[in-house]
Amino acid sequence: MIHSLPGNFPFVAAVVLLGIGLYILIFRRNLIKIVMGIAILGSSINLFLITLGYRIDGDAPIYTEVPSELMVLPVVQALTLTNIVIGVATSALILSLVIRIYRHTGTLDSVKSRRMKG
Repeated sequence: MIHSLPGNFPFVAAVVLLGIGLYILIFRRNLIKIVMGIAILGSSINLFLITLGYRIDGDAPIYTEVPSELMVLPVVQALTLTNIVIGVATSALILSLVIRIYRHTGTLDSVKSRRMKG
């Protein structure tokens, strides 16, 4: 399956996800959509990192002895797992802040919530 795709397809997909996430961050005013844009940006970074570490016909680095074959890079996989955990924690924190902002201002509009009531 992966051999039938062009070689730079995952990079293009990461750039498209990055563009979608940036578009949402810049042009949307709803705080929930902004959180979704941040999550999409995190997904594009994860895809980019995994794509950097992928090697064609590479084996998984789960052996106790170093095999003679080509292996995929384990460092980017560890970075991606760490990024996923940090992304989930950050999203939970941001969503809890959005709930507090909604309870305080009564709106999810980012422009209206900038002038918070005292």
